[in-house]
Amino acid sequence: RGKILDGKKISERILVKVKREVNELRKKGIAPKLVVIQVGNDSASTIYVDKKHKTCLKLGIESEVRRYPESLSYKNFLMEIAELNKDPKVHGVLVQAPLPSQLRHKQVYETIDVKKDVDGFHPFNHGKNLLGKGCLQPATPKGIMKLLKHTKIGLEGKKAVVIGRSNIVGKPIALMLINEGCTVTVCNSKTIDLAKETMDADILISAVGKQNLIRAGMVKQGAIVIDVGTNRLGNGKVVGDVDFESIREKASWITPVPGGVGPMTIASLMQNTIKACREIENA
Repeated sequence: RGKILDGKKISERILVKVKREVNELRKKGIAPKLVVIQVGNDSASTIYVDKKHKTCLKLGIESEVRRYPESLSYKNFLMEIAELNKDPKVHGVLVQAPLPSQLRHKQVYETIDVKKDVDGFHPFNHGKNLLGKGCLQPATPKGIMKLLKHTKIGLEGKKAVVIGRSNIVGKPIALMLINEGCTVTVCNSKTIDLAKETMDADILISAVGKQNLIRAGMVKQGAIVIDVGTNRLGNGKVVGDVDFESIREKASWITPVPGGVGPMTIASLMQNTIKACREIENA
């Protein structure tokens, strides 16, 4: 039976360190501040935004949530971002996905100041991540790497299969695994025989958002399985992409949903906020 990669526990350890750093900065008269922008009122987004806000307050990070109606124009949206870019008190700016169609331009993430891009979505930060250089890394992939390190299993030479090719999770985590010396395959909805690919994986990461996409017959004995999917069922229960109970019998390590990758994403975001603050303030 696979050991559970408890993201809640691991993230709590990270947050203790972050809180210590916040206290140090505050002693120097520096108050780290994160601003989250939410457009529209997608219920799942609201839950995430509230969690980020609560975590900030718990750590002593100043937090502001700016909520706008779904009808917000692109021009006004850019003006809001420009104002936050200029504000010396703001160290991190985050735009909560999904966005309404009129704002779904690639440029949205390009308009955030690179130094304040705590989500790591700016092309400049993506590029530095590709080159394996220090940067603000996307929060979810950064959290996944922490989970993998926690297993104490060397990543070099391992075969990793990533399902999903988004700019938020799939592509950046594939790059980070390549930089660690893994042999990486990225699958997507056009992949011809998904089970054939996944059966080879020493490390399997699913970031699709489709319940029961990965079943026991698709996983190699002893694989590490990281489930990034979140799917809300009719009864309000949240499940991942992976059929947890049956796959736990085969995996060496597995993340639960909820309580696996989610808390690690928030912890990574807090780390990024402090990193951004230190760089902006030269602290």
